[in-house]
Amino acid sequence: MSQATADTGFRYKDLGRLMALMTGAEKHGPAATSTLDVLWVLYDRVLRVGPGSAEDAERDRFLLSKGHGPMAYYAVLAAKGFFPVDWLGGFGSYASPLGHHPDRTLVPGVEIGSGSLGHGLPLAVGTALGLRAQGLDGPAVWVLIGDAELDEGSNHEALAYAGSAGLERLHTVVIDNDSATHGWRGGIASRFEAAGWSAVTVDGRDHAALHAAFTTPHPGRPHAVVARVEKKA
Repeated sequence: MSQATADTGFRYKDLGRLMALMTGAEKHGPAATSTLDVLWVLYDRVLRVGPGSAEDAERDRFLLSKGHGPMAYYAVLAAKGFFPVDWLGGFGSYASPLGHHPDRTLVPGVEIGSGSLGHGLPLAVGTALGLRAQGLDGPAVWVLIGDAELDEGSNHEALAYAGSAGLERLHTVVIDNDSATHGWRGGIASRFEAAGWSAVTVDGRDHAALHAAFTTPHPGRPHAVVARVEKKA
């Protein structure tokens, strides 16, 4: 299946304007902006999914575990035509489908309801296993997590299992802005490598480096991309 994202005319330079349409006291701006470049590169150049294929069994799956800051996610989905840009202005309001945490039953293109940290990677492992059980070897499964989510034991169980199971179609992007309570010698990538993953660390704002990391071959192993993003006040 080829990438089916509609060409709405929006480009990366337009995302700031789209995000500015979303206001409110609980918008978690820094949590959102730290993911903006990763999300854009994935949806613009990597993921094989779009408005016309959001229910296709052969689509790639993207799971946002870092769901407490969904503004960038919503902006990218709107830019790619999953839902009207007009929805962005209602962000967080009572009648809007765009809540402070994304809801898969309300927002086209959203695969999971998220925001409670530590759930996305286990769900992605289950998704990859489910696709394998159905004989669907084409779809890739991507999950975006924050480095602080690695404080949750559920993630370590999931990454240990995924490595031993050789879930080649599973990909994890870790937004690393030094928010984790503790780390590992050699950095976050070393934790994944110790569990049998392919792993690479890149500048989380460098689109060329991100694309190269996302498309790195990793036969027989799941793949992790650690996207380093400077923490801002």
